[in-house]
Amino acid sequence: MTRRAVRLAAVLSATGVLAGATIAQSYAATGPVDALHRAAAKHVLLVSVDGLHQSDLAWYVAQHPHSALARLVGGGVEYTGARTTTPSDSFPGMVAQATGGGPGTTGVYYDDTYNAALLPAGTTHCAGVKPGVEVDLTEDLDRNKASIDAGQGLQGLPNSILSLTGNAASLLDPSKLPVDPKTCRPVYPHSYLQVNTMFEVARDAGLRTAWSDKHAAYDILNGPSGTGIQDLFAPEINSDAPGYPAGGDWTTDNKATEQYDGYKVQAVLNEIDGYDHSRAHKVGTPAIFGLNLQSVSTAQKLAGSDGLKGGYAAKNVPGPLLAKNLDFVDRQIGALTAEIHKQHLDGSTTVILSAKHGQSPADPASLTRIDDGPLLDGLNAAWKKLHPQAGDLVAHAVDDDGVLLWLNDRSSAATDFAKNYLLAQHGTGTDIDAKPKAFTHGGLTKVYAGEAAADYFGVKPGDARVPDVFGIAQYGVVYTGGTKKVAEHGGAHADDLDVPLVVSGASTPGGVRDSAPVETKQIAPTILSLLGLNPQSLQAVRQEHTRVLPVR
Repeated sequence: MTRRAVRLAAVLSATGVLAGATIAQSYAATGPVDALHRAAAKHVLLVSVDGLHQSDLAWYVAQHPHSALARLVGGGVEYTGARTTTPSDSFPGMVAQATGGGPGTTGVYYDDTYNAALLPAGTTHCAGVKPGVEVDLTEDLDRNKASIDAGQGLQGLPNSILSLTGNAASLLDPSKLPVDPKTCRPVYPHSYLQVNTMFEVARDAGLRTAWSDKHAAYDILNGPSGTGIQDLFAPEINSDAPGYPAGGDWTTDNKATEQYDGYKVQAVLNEIDGYDHSRAHKVGTPAIFGLNLQSVSTAQKLAGSDGLKGGYAAKNVPGPLLAKNLDFVDRQIGALTAEIHKQHLDGSTTVILSAKHGQSPADPASLTRIDDGPLLDGLNAAWKKLHPQAGDLVAHAVDDDGVLLWLNDRSSAATDFAKNYLLAQHGTGTDIDAKPKAFTHGGLTKVYAGEAAADYFGVKPGDARVPDVFGIAQYGVVYTGGTKKVAEHGGAHADDLDVPLVVSGASTPGGVRDSAPVETKQIAPTILSLLGLNPQSLQAVRQEHTRVLPVR
């Protein structure tokens, strides 16, 4: 279809003539990473909304056809078959968007993992120290995780948070970082990443970069050079949130999460206006910049907040708290696009909307909450019974709505034992109303163990980072103690993986819906191509043959 015909379709769709029509664009014959060559964009704004499903976006646009989200979708290409990484966690999901690669290539499987080759944090004399350590890329790395400034020492918080440094690595406590046995020095998040990022490629081309996210550990997006992002604004989301009845951090109350997200939106508004995030220095609008929003995720996870019921009212139908929060996200998108227009950057800015991960289940009737503590305790006890001299079998575990285990014994006998034990477990969890609900097979449908787990992620057996056991949960299963959560992420179901992907604005046609399967890791090479840079500059793109999205 010609460019003129696509524009005409967009006009007709806006008037209702082609409502629901789909324009399919196949990219099978375009080659692995065919660059667009005709760069019209000078700026690309990426907005990643944790938890947002493609179904949420479709529902909202149908309910609010004149909303900012509807205008964004109508002004570009909407990829309705987009999927994020497996596991569907924030760190592999965001790293994929920035590098073009999945966990096996980037070496990032979750925000909290284990590495069999690194040494424990705080090690200063490395000779003879046994390797194996948790790699924690959460708030635990902050100098002070109780404070939204991660320990910088700002006065007047939280209102002064825009004065937070743009050097997120300086907010990390080196004594909490794993140690490289070769150098006997702490491993910062950026040096833990195995491939370069789009931010580094842009910097090498002399372009300005910025990003805003939820932990200082997002220093990882700087890439191995440590210098990819010039202005990394990372207020700590899991710090204490003052003045909210729920208490706790910014995620325990949805209004608190919205307040927190508002700081990041203001930072990006300042950047659109040509300042750094604090608005203290005039530096020019970045070529690559953007932010992560968290409030959809808390509206999906919380059973209730601010007097409203959380989660979904029915399959793929947002409940009152989530519907209210989608309105909030729509206002933030509207504010960002309005500022782009105000600064006369419409013709040179492309906006990309996506999500690091979805959230499961989007069907409240399917929820089964299982306390994973007894499962893991039972696994360790069963192993010790057969091996009285052994310690715990499980070195580290992450169980949200999937199961990732790293074992102290990585032999096939041990990994098979863990797999068989988990699949043999039956018990009782709770449903959406906190009533007892039976579960079978440990809540799992399939378990990859040992060499099968390595094959699943495309790495060699014995890789120091890969989980020894990866379990795919039954639909609706969430591993959690108590009844506060009604959804989680990290698994491999459609509700975890099916996220929106919209590319709108400069250098894109309007009103196009593309149902072909695409992946969020294609965002990074697409951004470089939109800016006239070579996607092949990304190491993960070369390794995985990641394609540029068919934008034009």
